[in-house]
Amino acid sequence: MRAIWKGSVAFGLVNVPVKLYSATEDHDITLHQVHDKDGGRIRYQRKCEVCGRIVEYEHIDKAYADDEHTVVLSDKELRGLPEERSREIEIVEFVPSAQLDPIMLDRSYYLEPDSTSPKAYVLLRRTLESTDLTAIVHFALRQKTRLGALRVRGKALMLQSLLWDDEVRAPEFPALETRVNIASKELEMSSALVSSFAADFDPSQYHDEYQAQLRKLIDEKLKTGKVVDTAVTFGKEPEAGGDVIDLMDALRRSIEKNKSATGRGKQKAAKAPARSSRTKAEKGA
Repeated sequence: MRAIWKGSVAFGLVNVPVKLYSATEDHDITLHQVHDKDGGRIRYQRKCEVCGRIVEYEHIDKAYADDEHTVVLSDKELRGLPEERSREIEIVEFVPSAQLDPIMLDRSYYLEPDSTSPKAYVLLRRTLESTDLTAIVHFALRQKTRLGALRVRGKALMLQSLLWDDEVRAPEFPALETRVNIASKELEMSSALVSSFAADFDPSQYHDEYQAQLRKLIDEKLKTGKVVDTAVTFGKEPEAGGDVIDLMDALRRSIEKNKSATGRGKQKAAKAPARSSRTKAEKGA
């Protein structure tokens, strides 16, 4: 990983020097646009509307425009703003972690201690661990002033940028204002369906199926060099289900279906350790 920012966490009068790293990465297969007739690459050019020339990045400024005026802002002017020059992640308060609405979470970053002694870093980490609190911080990154949440992940401090309050929309839908009567039996069956799906979350069990299918499609085309019949390659597409008419019947059938699938999964899981144990015993013998 490559550090994208260096600075310090301000914890009262204590400064914790840190390096900032992106905590996530994009695994999507990169595609570009081509002309369907000859396969020629389609490229976007930064063309000036006044002189008609192609403009290099170093000669591009930013601008704000309203109905009457346009204000051009150079990179030097933007970098000169006091907040942009700040190299400090300022802790402004500590809040109960449960009060942080997940909808506000934006990008995640790891913080690495950037000093000969990580004592201040470890002290802050252990303090957060022992109090079950999240530090709300204020910082500037990439020409934006940001609000953030500082918490612990494993042995590292993690900084998650937050959306500002006015960036989160309210769910104002007319259908939500409609009065709906839910029978106690329907709620009971729905709760039973939820219980049949209940499990501890293991993210490693889930995979990006679209990217796997896209890779398979690319590999098939590389092998044959022809147009691929997706129905042959991936199988027939399942038919879309119709409208649910009887809610109770749908809940009942869903519970039965999931119990059956869970039962098969448990049978497979029960067999796997037995085979593993015999293998270990054989090796030991």
